[in-house]
Amino acid sequence: MIVGLVILVGLVGIVVPILPGVVLIFAAVAVWAFLTGGTVAWVVLGISTLLLVISGVVKYTWPGRNLKEAGIPNRTLLLGGLAGIAGFFVIPVVGLFVGFVVGVYFSEMARMPDNRQAWASSKHAIKGVGLSILVELLGALLASGVWVIGAIAA
Repeated sequence: MIVGLVILVGLVGIVVPILPGVVLIFAAVAVWAFLTGGTVAWVVLGISTLLLVISGVVKYTWPGRNLKEAGIPNRTLLLGGLAGIAGFFVIPVVGLFVGFVVGVYFSEMARMPDNRQAWASSKHAIKGVGLSILVELLGALLASGVWVIGAIAA
């Protein structure tokens, strides 16, 4: 029961990036595997780990490639991330997203000649971050599903 709650908190941590969601999910499944023991538990841990690692790799490569093709520099994402962190403390939880969007937009305004181009470029960056969250969430949901099946089977 506690493992399921930690996994649920990890899933929330992926969507609202305050908590280390993937780490929590991996740790919960690993603790369950160690405590349960047996072939099923170890196979569940192996498959869950593989799914989390694959989603982590895809999370960084696929959106990053799309952003690079759109011509968005890493500096824009860095400034958006820093503004998101600052925004989190100004407006709890929601400020993370608001700060990121504002930071990306202002970074692109400094780089682009007009507001329309800056906003179009900002939308690409926001879509890229959204895509990375969805990829990570998919991997975490699959890993969680494997744990549920394993918990029932064990």
